[in-house]
Amino acid sequence: MILPIRAFGDPVLRKVAKDINKDYPGLQELIDNMFETMYSANGIGLAAPQIGLDIRLFMVDVSPLADDEDYEDIAEELKDFKKVFINAKILEESGDEWKFNEGCLSIPDVREDVKRKSTIVIEYYDENFVKHKETFSDIRARVIQHEYDHIEGILFTDHLSALKKKLVKGKLVKISQGEVGISYKMRFPK
Repeated sequence: MILPIRAFGDPVLRKVAKDINKDYPGLQELIDNMFETMYSANGIGLAAPQIGLDIRLFMVDVSPLADDEDYEDIAEELKDFKKVFINAKILEESGDEWKFNEGCLSIPDVREDVKRKSTIVIEYYDENFVKHKETFSDIRARVIQHEYDHIEGILFTDHLSALKKKLVKGKLVKISQGEVGISYKMRFPK
């Protein structure tokens, strides 16, 4: 089932999400619905707060980037990179900061350069509640960091300079009021 994505201004997007356990009601169905929602919106990542749940769950699927010429040197690694992250905790961020033009399904039509570290070490449970501790670099680390921010109540626009924040403020107000043309299901703040 395709779920509505919460738009900028929804209070759930600012909450620090809570851990869940393996008995979370309907977890597998929720994961399936979130993937379906993400794909219907042409996203490569989605976090539970974006569908209104303040739980520490997000997923990424960067396989669409495997065909992008910008990533041809890591295409093999990207083509099957589809993961679910439950109760994730970034343990370390390292490497050089690099700018990348980010967007967000909760903030349609806004894209800005965001600086992030190139490598992360993250601990998480997968959809079967198997614990992992892994290191990721490149675009995979970037997408994970973006989604991880969501479960911490942080949006990519929070990383912008004061000037950039001022420049996008009008767009953000319009999004929160539902004044945006989108091709996927959204729920706007009341």
